[in-house]
Amino acid sequence: MPGLLLGDVFPDFEADTTIGHIKFHEFLGDSWGVLFSHPRDYTPVCTTELGRAAKMAPEFKKRNVRMIALSIDSVPDHLGWSKDINSYNCEEPKETLPFPIIADPKRDLAVMLGMLDPDEKDNEGMPVTARCVFIIGPDKKMKLSILYPATTGRNFDEILRVVDSLQLTAHHNVATPVDWKPGDRVMVPPNVPEAEASKIFTCGVFTKDLPSGRKYLRYTAQPK
Repeated sequence: MPGLLLGDVFPDFEADTTIGHIKFHEFLGDSWGVLFSHPRDYTPVCTTELGRAAKMAPEFKKRNVRMIALSIDSVPDHLGWSKDINSYNCEEPKETLPFPIIADPKRDLAVMLGMLDPDEKDNEGMPVTARCVFIIGPDKKMKLSILYPATTGRNFDEILRVVDSLQLTAHHNVATPVDWKPGDRVMVPPNVPEAEASKIFTCGVFTKDLPSGRKYLRYTAQPK
């Protein structure tokens, strides 16, 4: 995403949404944030994604995460589309979702945040908004960004998993290995000297022997 890197303060934009006009930092408050964009309303993959996000909203709320979606269409379109999304979830076709949807009809935010997919065009030949995921910490800094093409739907279980990892590693000097899930063992980072590791991680440190003889694969129980 041009101009915005991990650790940068996320832009404090203003926008119209399905819950009214917002200032982004004010909307987040002291919470974590997940901003996820969509090519446009009333499209099949987007409908399945927002349906899944709505189903998982209680899990994100448990983790003090505020979710907010973005699509290039208008607020009235978003409200009408929300009925379809709720119906897709086999629920009452109402206009409200557990999170707001930003209206970006002029693509201003899509351009500013590097969301456009140049390979996917709408009926007017304009680039559509790609499927971006931005996770923002309570300090308003960007902690993670994932950019999917418009043709590939996201995995919201994975987004929840990385939130768990980000929140854990924000409070403890550990790292999470491949396919980590809450409750699994974590890794002792290279910046923790061998002599200090056993003092810091009192539950014990397991070091895997490797052909190189280097003791860098160090595991410990997940901190509580």
